[in-house]
Amino acid sequence: MNEPARRIVWTYAEYLAQERASPTKHEFLNGEIFAMAGGTPEHARRCASVGAELWAHLRGRPCAVYSSHLRVRVQATGLSTYPDVSVVCGRLERDLEDEDAALNPIVLVEVLSESSEAYDRGQKFAHYRRIPSLREYVLVSQREQRIEVFHRNDDGSWTLREAHAGEGARLETIGCALSVDEVYRDPLAQAAPEVEG
Repeated sequence: MNEPARRIVWTYAEYLAQERASPTKHEFLNGEIFAMAGGTPEHARRCASVGAELWAHLRGRPCAVYSSHLRVRVQATGLSTYPDVSVVCGRLERDLEDEDAALNPIVLVEVLSESSEAYDRGQKFAHYRRIPSLREYVLVSQREQRIEVFHRNDDGSWTLREAHAGEGARLETIGCALSVDEVYRDPLAQAAPEVEG
């Protein structure tokens, strides 16, 4: 009779050692390491557009906008992951076990994809809600021009607001609005075709 496969349990230090040596990013939760899927050009462009919009709005203020290279750790649940865009205001708080992981994002953004949408809306959002500093969670659709903003209220409940083409997705916590049209604008779609000569 065959023995059942043993589950490998990694320590956080082992995860960090592997992550530093890996060309790809991984999430960590409960001793397990999960490879993060690569994105499409459209996904990459939307992430960059959101980051650029936020950076422009926050210029001159004590807030920083980070790309998906910033690791965020949820201390209450142990999840370490790489949101598509993160905003930290005030001072960056680093995890004692992981100096490269931020603990205090105020805004997190995920650009949805077919493979990640259910996770981003469900389990991942459940983890993110355990970050005490987090005030807004933004989901950017891949299928239509729609940005959803989940805002944490004073009583701890969350309110959803949606913005569509021609509208701005209001981020109350940092006092700005993401232009849906700008986030979805594709400058290459308007490029004139090259003439062969």
